[in-house]
Amino acid sequence: MTMPLRYPLRYFLVWLLCLVSFAAAAGIVRGRITDTKGQPLGFANVAVKGTTTNTASNEQGNYQLRLDAGPHELVFQFVGYKPLLQAVRVQGGDTATVLNVTLQPENYQLREVVVRAKDRDPAFAIVQHAMDWRSYHKREVARFTARAYIKALARLKDVPSKVLGMFKVGPDLKPGIVYLSESVSEVSFQQPNVVKERMISSRVSGDAKAFSLNRAGAGRGLSFYNPVLKVFSERGFVSPIAPNAFLFYQYVLEGTTEQGGQLIHKIRVIPRRRTDPVFSGHIFVADGTWRLHSVSLSLNEDAQLDYVDNVRIDQQYVPAPGAPHVWVLQSQTLTANISAFGFKGNAFMTAVFSQYRVTPTYPSRPAPAAPAPAPTNEPAHAETVAEAKQQRPEVRAATRRVKRQSRKTALAAADSAGRRGDLLEVEKLAAGEVMRVEKGANERDSAYWASIRPVPLTEEEVKDYHLKDSTEAIRNSKPYQDSLDRIRNKFDLNKFITFGYTYNNSHKKESYHVKPLTTILQYSTVEGTIISPEVTYSRYTDDERRFWLTPTLRYGAAAKLFSPSVEINWQHDAQKLARWQVQVGRTIENFDPNSQLTPIINTSATLFRNNNYAKYYQRRGAEIGYLTELINGLQVRGAVSYFDRRELENSTINLIRDIPGRAFTPNDPVADELPGGTGFGRSRALGSEVWLSWRPGQRYITRPDGKINLGSRYPTFRLTWRQGWGTPGSDVRYTFLEAGIRQTVQFGLLGTSSYRLSAGGFLGKPELQFMDYRQFSGNRFFAAADFTRFQLLDYYRYATCEHFVEGHFDHHFNGFFLNKIPLMRRMKWQEVGSINYLYTPTAGQYVELGVGIEHIFKLLRVDYYTAFQQGQKLNHGFRVGFGF
Repeated sequence: MTMPLRYPLRYFLVWLLCLVSFAAAAGIVRGRITDTKGQPLGFANVAVKGTTTNTASNEQGNYQLRLDAGPHELVFQFVGYKPLLQAVRVQGGDTATVLNVTLQPENYQLREVVVRAKDRDPAFAIVQHAMDWRSYHKREVARFTARAYIKALARLKDVPSKVLGMFKVGPDLKPGIVYLSESVSEVSFQQPNVVKERMISSRVSGDAKAFSLNRAGAGRGLSFYNPVLKVFSERGFVSPIAPNAFLFYQYVLEGTTEQGGQLIHKIRVIPRRRTDPVFSGHIFVADGTWRLHSVSLSLNEDAQLDYVDNVRIDQQYVPAPGAPHVWVLQSQTLTANISAFGFKGNAFMTAVFSQYRVTPTYPSRPAPAAPAPAPTNEPAHAETVAEAKQQRPEVRAATRRVKRQSRKTALAAADSAGRRGDLLEVEKLAAGEVMRVEKGANERDSAYWASIRPVPLTEEEVKDYHLKDSTEAIRNSKPYQDSLDRIRNKFDLNKFITFGYTYNNSHKKESYHVKPLTTILQYSTVEGTIISPEVTYSRYTDDERRFWLTPTLRYGAAAKLFSPSVEINWQHDAQKLARWQVQVGRTIENFDPNSQLTPIINTSATLFRNNNYAKYYQRRGAEIGYLTELINGLQVRGAVSYFDRRELENSTINLIRDIPGRAFTPNDPVADELPGGTGFGRSRALGSEVWLSWRPGQRYITRPDGKINLGSRYPTFRLTWRQGWGTPGSDVRYTFLEAGIRQTVQFGLLGTSSYRLSAGGFLGKPELQFMDYRQFSGNRFFAAADFTRFQLLDYYRYATCEHFVEGHFDHHFNGFFLNKIPLMRRMKWQEVGSINYLYTPTAGQYVELGVGIEHIFKLLRVDYYTAFQQGQKLNHGFRVGFGF
């Protein structure tokens, strides 16, 4: 039987199609980028001319780029070097084409100009143009989407055996790479400052279940078009093109070169004073448009960085695909040297942006560019700052328009894309959701990463991945985890006294934590010597649910008072942070539930100063509560309790240091609203509490292992309703309402302010006992447990069952003044000011004014306070506490 002709023809066509597909398959271009001395250029940029495809070299100068078969033109760029345009033909069939290149240092030349005696360096006029156009360039892109690849690495070079000479370093910290991760994300931006990110791929060396901590959207905070970059430090740093930059920087024009028909000015940035929060290095400004072409700026030890010796930022900008009159960030690299508590190491993070889809604010640049400079062979006078400022009226008009138009264009583009149905997944994130890590992002295999990774791995990184990934099963095995736990679980007396003791069973994800000795052993005049062992058992699940149980066995020797209790928590939803809480048993409670009288403070004051400040009562009963986030930013907690409260008396007057003329006081709080005393004998209370906390505009990150709230530029509002139910078996009946607001506000170089205000009171004629009053946490001890509360107010004295207004304000200047004093600057101390306010019918107008210094030895804070009541000076004193 003869086969019909159509069958061989079909097979031939299939074979031909496979052959064509094979020939047209993508290939790889790889190679090494070096300078003229053969030294590798790490983090250099490689782009395909006329496209959004680009990559960067690794630390060793190696690069790779996957391209379709055929001819391409590659552009190699590195800050301070001449761009190199290189033609290459990529072979199909997943073949590799090797292309090594050498970049030449850019020959920046100074034009022959006449500089008059009164003129400053020509760089000042160029920077003045960049300042004037800064706001415009910040808004020239109304909207974009892009693909971002990020690689982050941290390595340790020196590891101490003990931290601060006291605490042993765990077995997991060794010299070498301690963190290596890669991520691929879709990023979207929309004016005025809406950044969203969807991480589609994530890899963490040695942990297949982990998700990378990389975040491409955070790079917007490193834009030098912002006047102040609030990064690496509390106080922030001034951009070299900020409106007030001339107060902080000197500029030197080191030369001008031509790249692609455009003049690029290389300007050296020099701090005027070592004490200023500024960068040093170079900025490269495009002539005529006065935009940033690239930057290479550093922060060193003069920047007052904590735990970091120096940081370097390199950025490269390019014309946007399809809209060359606007520029976008092509690549960004951060490198840092780290030194803290005996640890030394370095780290870097490099980001490559590609596949841009850009919506410019205007279809073309609305304002004309500045006149081009005279030809290089024709002498001319250097443009002065005064002459540069002459263009300001026109520039300011364009800037005012672009502020309005950028958002209008962005909204219109988003609406149009939504109607067409071509929004990317990243653009569909919920309001406030700035980043989403996809559930399967960490399930990609090594073949996937080899095909998508734009920046090749170094030999060190390859070895780290291979070693940690191949041994992950072993490291997660029970024998290996048990061997590490045996080291971690060794008892350390110094650590136990300060932080407690933790016993881990890593394989089962269980731990037992014993409270520190300073909490277990206490003393009070009510109970005498107190032994209060408290152990917390915790267990996690793979989906980040958590259960923890805390039994406490408290015994007061002098009073022979045994108070056992247990608290149970079950967090069953990591996304909504929802958890149940149950507490049952006997407890010894302070009349002020938020008292600053920690166990160690009250013990010290009692034994060494004859001051039994804390007043206690016993509570028997139970409480059950539930906390959840109803919608983003809105948390609610409800609780129901029944307690039998019993009055306690002093049972001992023993002490270590007796101060003549000072005697212990009875265990009854002194309160102005109860001149007859606060004794109550016994009181039973059925109560409930509901509070709502709302943070409008809250930004958050959604991860498969939970939700991370990032805060909001708006205040947080809180409402509290507390009810005492007058039912059989309950001796109280009251209704308490309170409203509050709190916020932290950034003021750039001037520091950070925080305020907290609340007001409320009891309705009608309440029936209650003193522990039900609204308390205001005071402090009469020299140690401060919390600097955000009153520091000179008497304990309990102004507690109220009527109405009140309470306010707290503090401003952290972040070294704005002390940084200008040489000795203070070397110590890295920072100044702080605070105001505390209270009004109740009995207290009247009470005010505390405080000034202080924090970050002393990186840990301590010392404040001096003065108190006023009804306008009259009441008292004053110093307070010492922790102030990081």
